[in-house]
Amino acid sequence: MVPRLASRAAGVLPALLLLAAVVLSPPANAAISYDHKALIINGQRRILISGSIHYPRSVPEMWPDLIQKAKDGGLDVIQTYVFWNGHEPSPGEYYFEGRYDLVRFVKLVQQAGLYVHLRIGPYVCAEWNFGGFPVWLKYVPGIVFRTDNEPFKAAMQTFTEKIVSMMKSEGLFESQGGPIILSQIENEFGPLEYDQGEPAKAYAAWAATMAVGMETGVPWVMCKQDDAPDPVINTCNGFYCDSFSPNQPHKPTMWTEAWTAWFAAFGGPVPHRPVEDLAFAVAKFIQKGGSFVNYYMYHGGTNFGRTAGGPFIATSYDYDAPIDEYGLLRQPKWGHLKDLHRAIKLCEKTLISGDPVVTSLGKSQESHVFRSNSGECAAFLANYNSRLNARVAFNGAHYDLPPWSISILPDCKTAIFNTATVGVQTSQVKMDSIGGFTWVSYNEESHSIDEETFTTDGLMEQINMTRDSTDYLWYTTVVDIGQEELFLQNGKYPVLTVMSAGHSLHVFINGQLTGTVYGSLDHPKLTYTGIVKLRAGSNTISILSVSVGLPNVGEHFETWNAGVLGPVTLKGLNDGRRDLTWQKWSNQIGLRGESLNLHTISGSSSVEWQEATQKQPLSWYKAFFNAPDGSEPLALDMSSMGKGQVWINGQSIGRYWPGYKAYGTCGACNYHGRYNEKKCQTNCGESSQRWYHVPRSWLNPTGNLLVVFEEWGGDPTGITMVKRSVGSVCADIYESQAATKNWQIKDNGKSKVRLFCGPEKNITSIKFASFGTPQGICGSFSEGSCHAHKSYDAFRKKCIGQQRCLVTVSLAVFGGDPCPETTKRVAVEAICG
Repeated sequence: MVPRLASRAAGVLPALLLLAAVVLSPPANAAISYDHKALIINGQRRILISGSIHYPRSVPEMWPDLIQKAKDGGLDVIQTYVFWNGHEPSPGEYYFEGRYDLVRFVKLVQQAGLYVHLRIGPYVCAEWNFGGFPVWLKYVPGIVFRTDNEPFKAAMQTFTEKIVSMMKSEGLFESQGGPIILSQIENEFGPLEYDQGEPAKAYAAWAATMAVGMETGVPWVMCKQDDAPDPVINTCNGFYCDSFSPNQPHKPTMWTEAWTAWFAAFGGPVPHRPVEDLAFAVAKFIQKGGSFVNYYMYHGGTNFGRTAGGPFIATSYDYDAPIDEYGLLRQPKWGHLKDLHRAIKLCEKTLISGDPVVTSLGKSQESHVFRSNSGECAAFLANYNSRLNARVAFNGAHYDLPPWSISILPDCKTAIFNTATVGVQTSQVKMDSIGGFTWVSYNEESHSIDEETFTTDGLMEQINMTRDSTDYLWYTTVVDIGQEELFLQNGKYPVLTVMSAGHSLHVFINGQLTGTVYGSLDHPKLTYTGIVKLRAGSNTISILSVSVGLPNVGEHFETWNAGVLGPVTLKGLNDGRRDLTWQKWSNQIGLRGESLNLHTISGSSSVEWQEATQKQPLSWYKAFFNAPDGSEPLALDMSSMGKGQVWINGQSIGRYWPGYKAYGTCGACNYHGRYNEKKCQTNCGESSQRWYHVPRSWLNPTGNLLVVFEEWGGDPTGITMVKRSVGSVCADIYESQAATKNWQIKDNGKSKVRLFCGPEKNITSIKFASFGTPQGICGSFSEGSCHAHKSYDAFRKKCIGQQRCLVTVSLAVFGGDPCPETTKRVAVEAICG
């Protein structure tokens, strides 16, 4: 996805694209077709619910469980990008193993009985390093990214053909009996095309022609591409897509990215999106005639290694998704969306039959009514007012609609689901510390110059030097200071100024750390200014420039730079200002510890480790540990550290940066009104990311190696391993929900509260229970003025010692009516253990 570019209309189609629309006709052997209503699979129109799960952002051992949870949540399709830089790290050398085993992932989806939407791109954005492009692509002679440029088109076509050929050879397209029903070429190119004109339009037309010519037998899509030529389908991405229409009346209305929240960045708060608003957005899209919705993300996962882009994108890519980063269900988001999907599927036959009839029901209310040829009727009743409830008259009855909500009536009579009324449990997740580590340390040299050092006149651009093989590049120069310099007598030391294209740097004077500066997601470039205590004679100035992920979005970002580009100046000498930019500089690529592979068993034994130091910059730390018992997901609590990277058994967990505190606006959050990524945020004033996912499949029973490289100088004794699990579950249901027959599990007309602790957990106690007028939310319930005296008894009897339980909502269960003529609700919180 593209986080900072707004979609704009591409304007009138040029003659070239009109010609392309004529030339591109659907392949004769197409197994899947479409019309203006929907995709047609096996001769049947389908309303399809999809979710993004990116295979490299988890581990293969997690894939079956993630896919099954997606299926259980009501999904029909799994959508994934294809990550070029992971699959072709060097030109012509391909990698499809481990987390990049694409065929295995697709086959697992097929085994689960789900379809696949394969977004080949091969530009993916995705907050992924370099937008998914391999860095070697930047150095192909004459190349310009994503325009009518022959070197780029040749490389792009070669990779696309590689992926399509691989899928065909495995029989994975639906036309061959496989699960792939859709492919995507390019990605969110429309806004760039609008700015760049004819060469960009020619490129988009070429990309469509190239893709269709591969004859996969399934449709191709282009998201955020208003001029996508036939038969390619243009689709929408965004928080809301109900105002979107395809560019031709014979194409279906498709939403390839319904953003479940937003990505997290180091230095920024953590975004969340209320499920009530997300469900409202999806229902609004379906009621308008939409037939394909994909959640971006359904499981976000982890940016392992150095895959995070941005720069400054966090290692966690949780995205507030229905399945969290660790693979646990995020409740109530997962469950409420599951209920939404069930309600939509009950209407499917009617939804695919024709277009809706829209009728006003009030100032901000309306109905969308669908009818099938055989007489079935389905209705969506909407209240767009973001503050007030509405009572509407429809089909001879009255319906109460909460603010900013839509009710679904599969038979045009019974409201079985409302987007704003959540009837599933809320889960409170906890992170339990299970112990620390015993550390030894090794100090990185701050200004080593050896046979690996390059000496040049002037400053070198960082990516050109490192080819992104490391985050680190040393810049070292020597400054001679004469005995006559006045600052040696008066103590008014000179000021060093360093201009950098980003993203972070540390300044060392004669081996001592003098200062650190870093940029941000919105301002990656930076300037360091600081006093430097130079001495008479020769002084070594060493600058460690640190990248924090390469850009993944923008126009021709292959031209963007990183590292110290200057000017670098000293001010305050007898001769005024001395420019160091063009004197001799020595560059060392990476850290000595990296070249020694200190993160591996063999490499770590090549140096002598000392008793661990604290608050020491540029320090490597090593510890051994045994795998924790149980099956709960694991993480490292890195809150005592500053900035660096961490490995387990040679596998990179990723960058950590708890020292970068989140700045922004956090506070109360409600679902009412239009959502944006700044609306519901947490962690202001705290670490943007504290916990770092440790896949259990990376661990051995004993003797696991944990290696940390700390740039700033943190305290490793504070690092602990934690288990992530559901600590408590809550339900919060109004008595009136039973009367409206809405969204709850039913038994003879009675609503029931369902509680479920999850695998290997039972309900150990009831922290709170009240039938009456309880106050608060999950985690902070309190009794109101009305409380049934048997509220606790009902839940203790049914739930204690059980993994799951059902409690009927009735006056008899709770000992009678504690407050007649008052609308009551049930609120309960159960502890899981």
